[in-house]
Amino acid sequence: MNNLRIIFMGTPGFATESLQALINNGFNVVGVITAPDKPAGRGQKLTQSPVKELALKLGLKVLQPVNLKDPAFLEELKNLSPDLQIVVAFRMLPESVWSLPPKGSFNLHASLLPQYRGAAPINWAIINGENETGVSTFFLKHEIDTGNIILQKKVPILPDDTAGSVHDKLMMTGAGLVIETAKAIATGNVTETPQDNLNATTLKNAPKIFKDDCKIDWNIPASGIYNKVRGLSPYPTAWTNLYIPDGTELGLKVFFTRITSNKTLKPGETRCDGKKSILAGTATTDIELTDIQLAGKKRMPIEELLNGFKWQPGAVLK
Repeated sequence: MNNLRIIFMGTPGFATESLQALINNGFNVVGVITAPDKPAGRGQKLTQSPVKELALKLGLKVLQPVNLKDPAFLEELKNLSPDLQIVVAFRMLPESVWSLPPKGSFNLHASLLPQYRGAAPINWAIINGENETGVSTFFLKHEIDTGNIILQKKVPILPDDTAGSVHDKLMMTGAGLVIETAKAIATGNVTETPQDNLNATTLKNAPKIFKDDCKIDWNIPASGIYNKVRGLSPYPTAWTNLYIPDGTELGLKVFFTRITSNKTLKPGETRCDGKKSILAGTATTDIELTDIQLAGKKRMPIEELLNGFKWQPGAVLK
């Protein structure tokens, strides 16, 4: 394994656990490719990706190409003579990159492929009310997320899991699967399974999520709202508008809710006890808002919010 020259590609925190695991297991990572530094925050200070921060800490060579087809970058990549490339939460690669290593390039995807191909598999699995997800490693080919499966591992989605908690579980499980996959490739003990052979009847996709996708529709069942909220928590976050009888309109982010057994409110209607409870109506039973953020304020539990904010009778969510 120490002789296998590996290039690692990744950008966000999800990928750092896999990179650290490769180093901890004695793999020879000869280079790390990550996104260019980006301005962030009020001061627009250039910020390094989590993968770059870790790579520098580990003393690894870092490449940050703007264009993956740039001849200068491709030449530098070839000069590293990779035997294998491992991709975790990176962008789509051109064939000139993924076809370079003799042992191929494999990707770690946060779903049980072929289900939930796309940019947001964790979010959509929870939004759709799944009770199970997982991680898959597969060899890259032209069509995104369609290559032959190498290994998979299932992970349960618990009723109170959020996108954040499932992200962390899959990050850890995925790192272990990356190590298993890399060892199998290093020893020549790889079995590939075409995704078409996995007998998926109805495929569910996981496209990129935009702001409009995050808006809560109070006219759907409480279970759908509950799943949508936790599937978008803590990011990019479900939202709605709060209309107060005095004419004020406020944006409201919702991070967690609780389904009740009562049906007392029309969809979008609210009722507050002024101390620790805000209920909202749905198409089925009422739902309790337990963790929210009003525009211009910080995220907080309802009890804390109601200490300084008067929820007016007749306020409506829509």
